[in-house]
Amino acid sequence: MRTRSISTATALAVLFSSVVLSVAAAGPASANTATVGSPGGIVVDGVRHRVFIGDDTNDRIIAADYNGKLVDSVSGIDGIFDLALSDDGATLFATARVSHEIVALDAATLDIKARYPVATNIGPLYVEFTGGRAWFSYENRSDGHGNLGTVDPAVDPADGTDPVTLGQLSRDPGFGGAPFLDTDPSAPGLLALGTTDFFDRTKDLMAVVDVSGGTPQVTAWHNGDYSLNYVSDIDLVPGSRQVLVDGTDRHAYADGKFTAAGAYPAGQRADIAPNGLVAQVSGANVAVYRPGATKPIRTYAADTSALAWAPDASRIFALVNSFGGYTLKALTDPTLNVPSLTVNAPSTATRGNQLTVTGKLSATVPLPSGAKLQVTRTDPESPKGKALPAVAVKADGSYTFKDTPLAGGTVTYKVAYAGDAAHMAVSASDKVTVPHTKPTLTLNKNGNIYNYGADVSFTAHLGSTYKNRTVEIWANPFGGDKPNKLLKTGTVNSSGNFSATVDMTRDTEVTAVFKGDTRTAPRTVKSTAYARVKASTAVSKHYKTAKIGSTSYYWFHKNTDPLLTTTMTYYKGRKQRLDLQVYSGGKWYSAGSEYFPLGTNGKSAVRLGAPGKSGIKARMRPVYVNASSGDTVNSTTFGSWKYLYFSK
Repeated sequence: MRTRSISTATALAVLFSSVVLSVAAAGPASANTATVGSPGGIVVDGVRHRVFIGDDTNDRIIAADYNGKLVDSVSGIDGIFDLALSDDGATLFATARVSHEIVALDAATLDIKARYPVATNIGPLYVEFTGGRAWFSYENRSDGHGNLGTVDPAVDPADGTDPVTLGQLSRDPGFGGAPFLDTDPSAPGLLALGTTDFFDRTKDLMAVVDVSGGTPQVTAWHNGDYSLNYVSDIDLVPGSRQVLVDGTDRHAYADGKFTAAGAYPAGQRADIAPNGLVAQVSGANVAVYRPGATKPIRTYAADTSALAWAPDASRIFALVNSFGGYTLKALTDPTLNVPSLTVNAPSTATRGNQLTVTGKLSATVPLPSGAKLQVTRTDPESPKGKALPAVAVKADGSYTFKDTPLAGGTVTYKVAYAGDAAHMAVSASDKVTVPHTKPTLTLNKNGNIYNYGADVSFTAHLGSTYKNRTVEIWANPFGGDKPNKLLKTGTVNSSGNFSATVDMTRDTEVTAVFKGDTRTAPRTVKSTAYARVKASTAVSKHYKTAKIGSTSYYWFHKNTDPLLTTTMTYYKGRKQRLDLQVYSGGKWYSAGSEYFPLGTNGKSAVRLGAPGKSGIKARMRPVYVNASSGDTVNSTTFGSWKYLYFSK
């Protein structure tokens, strides 16, 4: 019962070939983690709170604490296969099948106390301690039959008496292979044996033997057909005259033979605690059953090779497959059932409207009547969670509650069962997306055009919100050389308005930003305003200014070249366009347009050329054309006309 669960594949390989299985050592693990290559038995010391594990790959025994941490080890046991602890807990016995001996160690220090040679062909293999002696199974290659041997630690070899006795089972026919062994501390002197005949696979071989006296006495025997479906594990059931086979089938043996007495759901092997709890390996899980139950109290996801109960049934120790080896894992709270809890909330909901949450609490162990669930709502207004009224579970395990979410965003409903004497605490949650209320936010003066350098006040208007009344106003001038700039942050006035001034030297994208609050969505609006350039032209080389009609002209002699100097807001690569018109027949006619680059000082000087003829009226103006003037950071701007007159 304490040392079950060497894998069948390992046992077969040993019995048929006497060759150690090649198993990769465990992969990366903490230096303090108890890890073995190929398990060679597991037994628990309840006094010292130690777990002893045989490591066949490395010919050693390790000791771990109840948390699975390595605390000690000893090497030099060649072909370790199984472990057993003496009734007083002082001595640890190990079978060494390669060196053919039983090794006795001090359980407190792991110092080797004695080595007992065993004259067998295969083995010793399995070992148990009861009735003051260590009992082991082995096989003789001469006839292929398994048998039972014993080591009496009270016998001193120095007195000329061999403490090892073979052939303790005289029943004919014997076992067709070395049998599995088990003892029960509540039934001292009883030993269970079981295997399948390796020469006749149609036969299951089981026995319960009383070894309390000088000669073992068979209490019950089975040498029958394949009904037990290959015996690879056997356990004495505490408090009853039954055995558990392969962690599944119970068989009574009170009348000297084995009779089916019930079964657990299908498993592969098991260990039974002194209080009768069954830890069953079933596939990649370990399930815990109360005696005779058909539904597990607890199920652990653990791909387990071997397992053993702590004597006080407080936990199960399992060797779990890990990186090609096996790592000791403590499975705690085995008597507490883990309920299943579901929470179903709508995926979306309208803020301020009532919603309904449903779910179910269920367990393989009945829940107490009137169980209550704690409900917590977490949202942007209660980031640490707000407790809602507790919810009662109905008789069928279902529950329902209603709530009205006031905050927008992600709302999480967590439902928790605090647990009870028979159940673990459990919780589950579901999320609801609650859209925020969309606020009104406007920004004026979109599309307006202003003269260069105008100070323009932009006003944002914010409608109703929950708490936040702060608005930011940003200005992003056109062109990649100037960054987006925060102009002003503040609280809107009682009318919901907030203003900031922009110096309009370029076309500018103005943005009003409201960052939202727990009930109101963020909102951003944009307004694009446009700025003209500053453009003027100076005329020189004229000899006077005088009006013709109501218009003032610059007067030039007919052979003088006018010099026209334009000053325009500078931008890298910018050009001015110079428009020229001539007056004839009472109308102005275009005489052409041409682009001229600006200097870095924003000036562009152009000689118009002398017409050589008098009586000519002309006019010119500078123009900035968005895009055509070489950039797009300002709006198209027409400068003032300058009027020229050529005289004699």
